Amino acid sequence: MRPAVFSSANLPAAIAVFVLAICALFVDQQNRKVSDQLLRAEVLAKVNIIRAKLEGNINGNLQLVQGLASAVTTEPYMGQQRFAALAANLFKEKSQLRNIAGAPDLVISLMYPMKGNEKALGLDYRKNEAQRMAALRARDQRALVLAGPVDLVQGGRGFIGRIPIFVPTVGGGDRFWGILSAVIDVDRLFAASGLTDPDLDIEVALTGKDALGGGGQRFFGSENVVNGTPVTAEVELPLGSWQLSAIPKHGWPATPKNEATLWATMALAGALVVLPILIAGWLFGERQKNYAELRRLSQRLELALDASGIGVWEHDLATSQLVWDDRVNEIYGKPADGRPRGYDDWALTIHPDDLERARKDFDTAAATHGRYSSQYRLLLPDGAVRHVRTRAGFLQDADDTPKMIGAEWDVTSDVLLNENLVRERQLSESKNAELETAKARIEHVALHDSLTGLPNRRYLDEMLAGAHDDRTALLHLDLDRFKQINDTLGHAAGDAMLIHASKVIKLNVRAADFVARIGGDEFIVVCRGRRDDELAALADRIIEEMRQPVDYKGHQCRFGVSIGIAANSGIDAKQLLVNADLALYRAKSRGRNRYEFFNEELQSEIVKTKQTADEILGGLERNEFIAYYQPQFDANTLEIVGVEALSRWRHPQRGILGPDVFLKVAEELNVVSLIDRTILEQTLENFQRWSLDGLNIPRVSVNVSARRLEDKDLINGLRKLAIKKGTVSFELVESIFLDEHDDLVAWNIEHIKELGIDIEIDDFGTGYASVVSLLKLQPRRLKIDRQLVTPITGSPAQRRLVSSIIEIGKSLGIGVVAEGVETMEHARILKELGCDILQGYAFGRPMDATSFRTFAQSREWLAAG
Repeated sequence: MRPAVFSSANLPAAIAVFVLAICALFVDQQNRKVSDQLLRAEVLAKVNIIRAKLEGNINGNLQLVQGLASAVTTEPYMGQQRFAALAANLFKEKSQLRNIAGAPDLVISLMYPMKGNEKALGLDYRKNEAQRMAALRARDQRALVLAGPVDLVQGGRGFIGRIPIFVPTVGGGDRFWGILSAVIDVDRLFAASGLTDPDLDIEVALTGKDALGGGGQRFFGSENVVNGTPVTAEVELPLGSWQLSAIPKHGWPATPKNEATLWATMALAGALVVLPILIAGWLFGERQKNYAELRRLSQRLELALDASGIGVWEHDLATSQLVWDDRVNEIYGKPADGRPRGYDDWALTIHPDDLERARKDFDTAAATHGRYSSQYRLLLPDGAVRHVRTRAGFLQDADDTPKMIGAEWDVTSDVLLNENLVRERQLSESKNAELETAKARIEHVALHDSLTGLPNRRYLDEMLAGAHDDRTALLHLDLDRFKQINDTLGHAAGDAMLIHASKVIKLNVRAADFVARIGGDEFIVVCRGRRDDELAALADRIIEEMRQPVDYKGHQCRFGVSIGIAANSGIDAKQLLVNADLALYRAKSRGRNRYEFFNEELQSEIVKTKQTADEILGGLERNEFIAYYQPQFDANTLEIVGVEALSRWRHPQRGILGPDVFLKVAEELNVVSLIDRTILEQTLENFQRWSLDGLNIPRVSVNVSARRLEDKDLINGLRKLAIKKGTVSFELVESIFLDEHDDLVAWNIEHIKELGIDIEIDDFGTGYASVVSLLKLQPRRLKIDRQLVTPITGSPAQRRLVSSIIEIGKSLGIGVVAEGVETMEHARILKELGCDILQGYAFGRPMDATSFRTFAQSREWLAAG
């Protein structure tokens, strides 16, 4: 009984049990891992908000101080009064700055505000052990260093951003002036970043004092957080980082909720798998007994033959009959059919040049009954040449039949290897010379643009990295209308325009100026020692010459150029490139074919944009983004048939703000999806409340951004909302090019339809959608843009255009909504044209949920109709 239980027939069942046990443990582990990952993902989302606030607040504070550092560079001998006047402007901005100190020669002698910081005056960083290393580190590395938190001489704790200041000298170099220190208040920074929020449901710790990262000292939070397998994120700082760690307040859960059910299910599945294997194993074991011996012998034979790679042959000297095994037949290009071979099969396959020597070697061995050894070439029927080596010995059978028994193997690879080694040695000498030439060519190609011959971006970076001039100016050029030429006349025409543009630029700059092509149609000009008026004159000349038509194969090609100019002393090359790019962006936004200088106004816009970004992030946390509702009416009955939800920002100081104020900055912050989701959730909540109040609103429309449609988790989030079919429509907005192929967007739209959510195309007729889009997307409704609707009361041509759009919708079975219905005359004309739904100020403006409910219950618009 015991041998039967542990027989090989039952081995599959045992393996199955083992594998199932391993799988069960693996599934349990994966279940635990997935549960843990979901919880960790929730914690990570909150950590990333805190990280973004920390980085934004710190970088915002330090960015303010950089301007003061530039002023000190230009006025190295300024006194306390001038220093205080400049520093006071920085404290007008929203920040966590506590004070700013200037330390010429590493001794603090400048301070703002002075009140409360008098004790810091006279502090010598070289003698203060707590701050000496950070100060010297900033000086030696010539870069901003953020240290702390430290105990301040004047009381309290703060993070200290130290900016080393080097001022130019007469000889063209620079000297170390000292350090400009900005103290960021620890408590205010933590409060502004949400670390001390009493409603925060995670425990947070910060590690990396003095920006030393995860290996540094912990300076905020409990040690239990760091030791509790936390979620971590790196807070990027100037010249270093902090590690942000977080765990849930009540710790990580020990076991998943579904563990018992999962184990019961796996046990049942395992039983259903193992029982059939036991039965099949018993039947298979019986069969194996019959074939065990045969399999053992076959395996030994195959292993011996495969390992040798040698063919065996037998030559009867009396009859010249040959017996070859399969490997010899393969070597000689003969079929492995088991048939006997003759002398001619051997002799006629040998290469004619080797036949006489091979025959002589064999005949000598046969005559002397000695050892046979030879090597020769075979000429196969397909023309291939094969080198073989053979060894044999003489044998005489019991019947006195003389034979030669031998072995033969293919040595072609060895022969070819030796021949190749000889050739390679000969080639290596010639290639060495070629490599030297190629190396020089590669170095040139690596640093130059192949089309124009100008230096490329890599060359530009290397040149700027070694530049130390007092005043360097950068002109960032971008060709206007280049894409249209490329698209209409082809890439060859585009290349010709780029070559022409490079020639124009080189003809207008000085010999000492540096010109580079850094991208498709972008160029950089580096000038040294030029005044602003000279730079403006250079830009004017280039713009004027670029305007001139260029003949290309009979076509008059016209294009222009936009130029951004950044010129300053004491700014590193990377920042200068950024400034020039910002100026270029300004030139393009103001009409193209012009130039703009980077100036304080542009810098002010950056500060204003940062302030708006901070307020948007705070507004999301305080639920300041709300939905306003504009009703939609049946064109015939004027009954409310729907309502469009519009996003508004309830700003605590500026009141209700429209998307034109915050949408662009929100896109840069990548929070448009969060705003979309907030508006959708508020709309669904109000829609349900209206239904409970007996207010019959058939459906609501919500705008959906392009980034929202590219969210791979969009469908899962919508399923959780349990949206009733036919009650919600999504309007596709923000330049969603439906004619282009985007698998994820198409997949999301199809699944949105499957959830019972209607699709509407917004702004139809303005270029973002097309008839092809309608055929591919098959939306429920399309909305005619207000730009097309407004002129129909006075323009017959515009009226015909709107009528055509309505007819397109009707022919495809698509409902038509007209927005921008400002007057009852608009409403009458659109009704006559066959429009289905009207939306505009003629009937109702956007309003909050309470006002909309009062409006809908009053039915006052019917009197106007």
